[in-house]
Amino acid sequence: MFAVVDIAGHQYKVQKDQKIFAPKMEGQPGDPVELNQVLMVSDEGKVKLGTPVVEGALVKATIVKHTRGKKVIIFKKKRRKGYKLKRGHKQDYTAIKIDEIG
Repeated sequence: MFAVVDIAGHQYKVQKDQKIFAPKMEGQPGDPVELNQVLMVSDEGKVKLGTPVVEGALVKATIVKHTRGKKVIIFKKKRRKGYKLKRGHKQDYTAIKIDEIG
């Protein structure tokens, strides 16, 4: 059984006991999270598609930890002007574990 959920504008295909990295969510590690934006549910070959979401479908998950992604280097330069700018950015993510698809 798997489902496709929408978390902050990103779509994820999830299964029971799977861990995914989603955009940062509110809550502490160990807190339960309910994902109600379920776009599709597949169970033993039976597929339910939502328009845009599946009515009554709910995915329950637990926050595992808050983490940050890899550093992305931003480098700007204008030739012959002596202008160089180097910055870095790390995106915040939340690791969640899928407990139940219903």
